[in-house]
Amino acid sequence: MTANNMPDAEIVITTDLVRDLLREQHQDLADQPIGTIVHGWDNAVVRVGDRLAVRLPRREQASALLENEQRWLPAMAERLPLSIPSPLRVGEPSTALRYPWRWSVIPWFRGHSAIDAPPTDPSAAARTLGAFLSTMHQPAAADAPKNPHRGGPLPDRNEVTRRYLLQFRDLFPAPKLEALGRCWDRALAAAPWSGSPRWLHGDLHPGNLVVDDGKLTAVIDFGDITAGDPATDLGVAWMLFDDVSVRSSFFEAAGVGADTKPDRATRRRAQGWALSIGAAMYAHSANSPEMAIGGRRALQRVLACV
Repeated sequence: MTANNMPDAEIVITTDLVRDLLREQHQDLADQPIGTIVHGWDNAVVRVGDRLAVRLPRREQASALLENEQRWLPAMAERLPLSIPSPLRVGEPSTALRYPWRWSVIPWFRGHSAIDAPPTDPSAAARTLGAFLSTMHQPAAADAPKNPHRGGPLPDRNEVTRRYLLQFRDLFPAPKLEALGRCWDRALAAAPWSGSPRWLHGDLHPGNLVVDDGKLTAVIDFGDITAGDPATDLGVAWMLFDDVSVRSSFFEAAGVGADTKPDRATRRRAQGWALSIGAAMYAHSANSPEMAIGGRRALQRVLACV
């Protein structure tokens, strides 16, 4: 398989830059201990003191995504049953420091990603996460963000998903790759979402779920927040849960039953999203062992259902 590297940073984020930005704009935080910087695909996050973190775009494309978080997350945080990184303070571009984008001070959530530390009680986590999505998946505002890669018709993912599958000859033998292809075909054939666009996290996988003391406590990284088909988020069922009955509990808590044609179609599209996003995670995991593990698990769980 040919894996893809994380894109290069257009602005190199350093602890000195973070401290200087705080000193310039939030002086009361400037003397707090600065932790190690974690570099993601779009943003860098650095812990500040015991309870806070700074989240900064590392490339221009991510700046608008972070501004979406700043606009929409505060109101969502008031009604969602799990913690989310709603900005507590907003940082502005700095001419003096040559940092051109807005940035955020957000809560720091103790714990580990659900890839590194899965919930100890999957059934409880399924109910918790399902309830979270049931609450989040409300009709979206007319001016909600539009993400071209999330929330739209599943066939829009066809070309890129098939391209990913062709790269996985070292991961699955040919019969299993063919089975994944058949699963993808069935997902594409499911009836499309016909309801109003719903609020979506947009990138809901175990790497963006925080587990502390065995319990699911927070959902992070809303950079892909958008509106559209809730099946996009519901694909997390195959990314996080091994057991079929646990996945059923998750869907029931999320308000997606198994007795109606629309709900069955939503579950089928969700499985397609799990396959597509899991394939993307694995294909782009050259410098992220965590993403490789998460993507491989998603594909294996989908395959187990074929």
